This record gives sequence, C-alpha cells and structure tokens, in this order.
Amino acid sequence: MVILLILISLAFIIFLTWCLLLQPRGKQPGWEKLSGVRYAHRGLHNTIEGVPENSLAAFRKAADCGFGAELDVHLMADGSLAVVHDSNLQRVCGKNLIIEDMTSEELQHYPLQGTKETIPLLQDVLDVFEGKTPLIIELKAERGNAAALTDAVMNLLKNRKADYCIESFHPAVLLHLKKHYSQVIRGQLSQNFLRTSEVRNLSWPVRVILTFLLTTFLTRPDFIAYNYLDRSCSSLRLMKRLYHVQEVGWTIRNCESMEALEKENVIPIFEGFIPD
Repeated sequence: MVILLILISLAFIIFLTWCLLLQPRGKQPGWEKLSGVRYAHRGLHNTIEGVPENSLAAFRKAADCGFGAELDVHLMADGSLAVVHDSNLQRVCGKNLIIEDMTSEELQHYPLQGTKETIPLLQDVLDVFEGKTPLIIELKAERGNAAALTDAVMNLLKNRKADYCIESFHPAVLLHLKKHYSQVIRGQLSQNFLRTSEVRNLSWPVRVILTFLLTTFLTRPDFIAYNYLDRSCSSLRLMKRLYHVQEVGWTIRNCESMEALEKENVIPIFEGFIPD
C-alpha cells in the first residue's frame, strides 16, 4: 500500500509539472483581427500558372481573394529581409546558394521555380497586405541570428499598418519577442519531430522537447501552430483543455479537413486548393 501511494504521488507530481511546463500566456489584444481568417500557405501559389510560392504574385492573389497569408522570413547579409522558405536556394531557384550570405541586389538574378518571379523582400509583401487581410509571419532563425532577425523584422513592422502575428520553430525567437516586444502576438510552431526525417541535425532530447512543447513555460506563446496531421499530440491536447490555447493548423490540403478543423476553432493555413 505504501509503495502504491508513493507511485500515485509521484505520478501526480509529474502530471502537475507537465501542466506547469505547458502554460501559455493567453490571448493578447488583437486576436479579433487574426481569427476568422483563412491563411494561404506561402501565398496563393500555383507554379503551373506561373505563380510560385512566397512570390509577390502569390501574395497579391491571396489578398485579392480575401485570404490572409503565411510567409517565411530570413535575414540577409546586408540586413535585408528576404521572404523565402529554404535557407538554401537549390529547391526554389536551382542554385546552391545560402540566402543568409546574399544581398538584396542579388535576388533579381535568381528567378523562382522557372518563372519570372523573384524572391521578394518583406517590405514589398507588407505593401501588398497593408489595409487588407492579416499575415502570419514565420521567422527562420539560422546561425544563431534569432535576436538579430527578430529585431530587424520588428523594426520594419513598427511603422506599418498591416495586421500580423509572429511565429517560429525556434524558441529563441519567442524568448526575444517576450523580452523586447511583449505586445506582439507570438506563436510556437511545432510538429511530431520524433517521426520526421527532415531534422537529422536535432538530437533526440531536443526532438522530444520540441514535439511536446516543453519550452512553453519559458516562451509563453499566445498560440500553437502545429502540423494538423500530428495534432493528436498529448501536450497540445492538454494545453487546449486546460488553458484553451489557440491552435493554428498547417498545412491543410483539402477543403474537408479545413472545414472540420474550423469547427474546432482551429485557424487554418492551407495550400493546393482555393476554398469556397
């Protein structure tokens, strides 16, 4: 009986600790401008039609159709902010170049996915959405530049009227936002890192921490943007039940899944189709 009581007490302590580790900040003012919107993943792109991902054409199309957009931002060598998903441009431009080593002047020489479009700068994308639909801006921290990247993005955004929130896979970005830009709505990106082959550079403990959102007590995000195929994650479910944290689902590729998620108050990031 004594051993059983000890085990029950230990289990309770572990569960309580888990709950405390997952405590988010809660909803910030401004959510009313971000909710109820469908976000086109990297813009409303279609390469067959000459509209590649993260291009101005894709963002204009999203804004014109009344959708918000999700986009990715990297810090370049000259301090410019490039809107592109991959650090290495091999996939999107066919060139083995690293965006962090480049300057904004070089971008015009590398068309996106064989089209006439080139990698845009963040200020150009903001021009498209100013006074229109909101943005989910993902910060792609590389080479330990989380603070510098975040500062550069926030410096650009401070004089803009666009509605936005900031998200990142990298907890250091959220920590910097928490410390220096607390008014900004911030979100932790994640997925099941235990079964993906795309993160071989991450150690097993880091994969566990990121998958189960165990940095939340430090970063205190306002929302969790989780791969919707992995949303059975126990930590995400516990956060929603205990703290009613806002969930953002990515990347949704059919209307049926999107509508089902919206019924659960999940904000959708979609790709590959145009919702009705």
